[in-house]
This record gives sequence, C-alpha cells and structure tokens, in this order.
Amino acid sequence: MLKAVLASLLLALPAATLAQQAKPAAPAPGPVDHPRVVVHTSQGDFTLELFPEKAPKSVANFLQYVRDDFYDGTVFHRVVDGYMVQGGLYSRDLTQRRTRAPIPSEADNGLSNLRGTVAVARGADANSGTSQFFVNLVDNRRLDYVSNQSGLTWGFAVFGKVVQGMETIDKIAKLPTRAQGPFVGDVPNPLVVINSAQVVGEEKAAPAASSSAGSVKPAPAAPAPAVPAAAPAKKATEKKPAAKTTP
Repeated sequence: MLKAVLASLLLALPAATLAQQAKPAAPAPGPVDHPRVVVHTSQGDFTLELFPEKAPKSVANFLQYVRDDFYDGTVFHRVVDGYMVQGGLYSRDLTQRRTRAPIPSEADNGLSNLRGTVAVARGADANSGTSQFFVNLVDNRRLDYVSNQSGLTWGFAVFGKVVQGMETIDKIAKLPTRAQGPFVGDVPNPLVVINSAQVVGEEKAAPAASSSAGSVKPAPAAPAPAVPAAAPAKKATEKKPAAKTTP
C-alpha cells in the first residue's frame, strides 16, 4: 500500500513541475513614456523631451504650466552666450506672472546639466523652483547636485532635453543683450517671446473668454520671488552661481 502511495506521488511531481513551468512569465516593464513639448518662439521652434522617471515632480509641474497656457506670451529674459538661456516667468513688459507653489528639488536624480538639457531654475533656496526653466548651452557640470548642504551645492534639477531645434536655442544665445526693466543686463534685444507651448499629441484647448492668457488655472498662486530666480552671475573670467541668485 505504501509503495503504491509513493509511486502515485512520484508520478504527480513531474505534472506539478510542468504546471509551474507553464505559468506565463510576468510581462517585462514597458518603455517609460517620455512626453514631448514643442515651444514656438519669435526666433523659431524647439522641442523638449521630458524624463518623468527621473524627475516626476519637475515634469508634472512643467506640463501643468504648459497645459494652462502659462508660458504663452512669456519671454526669455536672461541670455548668457556660452552658458544658458532662461525664461518662463516674465511677460513682454518684464513683469512677473503669478505662479503656483514651489516644488521640491530633484537635482539628485543623476542627470547632468549637459548641453541641450533643460533644468528647473530657482532662487537661493533649492526648493524654490516654480515656472522658470533654463536650457544649457554647454556642459555645465558645476550646476549638478553635489550635496544638500546649501543652495550652491544642491545643484539644478535636469528634467528633459532639447531633441529638435537646438539651432533655435543657439540663435537666441547669439542675440545682443541689454539692460531692460528690472534687469541690469542679459535681456536679449529683440525680446524673445514664447508664442505658445504645447504637449505633442494633445490638442490645445481654446482659451476661456473670461481668462487672460498665461494665467494659472484654477489654483491660487504663491507670489513669485522678488529677485529673478536662477539668474546666472556673469563674470569676466568665470561664470559661477551667485550666492543669492542661481544658477
């Protein structure tokens, strides 16, 4: 009797093993969706590819501003050839627009401020980034995260890169600059206006009759900082982040 039971168990083992082997393997994770945003400016167009797997908060923040039409009619107010171009807060008259609350820095995401990358601009506080962004014209590795000891060592969060139209960015960088509005220099002449920005594959909604272009809808906004966030310090010998305004 015992031999018969053992024999039946031994016969059942291969079947159980085959059943386990027959289970379908877990599907491999699919590729991460990298949203793209096309930016139409008065000097030409460029397209950004965003990296939500590396900078989810920064990407979500930027996309919300794009979908709210916040950037339409803003300008690149700071242009430093051989360094970066910065925009995303000031209207044509160089007055600040109201923004949403700041987001936490994601500068420690492993991405480097290489030529063509786009990063969150901010003030001296590492966690003060709102709508402003800058595109690196060269490899600015000194703007990368080092430590969380201070705003200078925290670095600047890269969240995407230019995949089309880098020639437009380079064209903007070569424009003459001047003092204008609240700025003592680095304002391109003529002003470079962002006519519109749109998420690729999404239809741009028609603006409501009662809302003005560039307003943030519908959340109440926190006041923008009094000094330009992320305004680079321009020196004759070496461009380094200033103590209070960066990069």
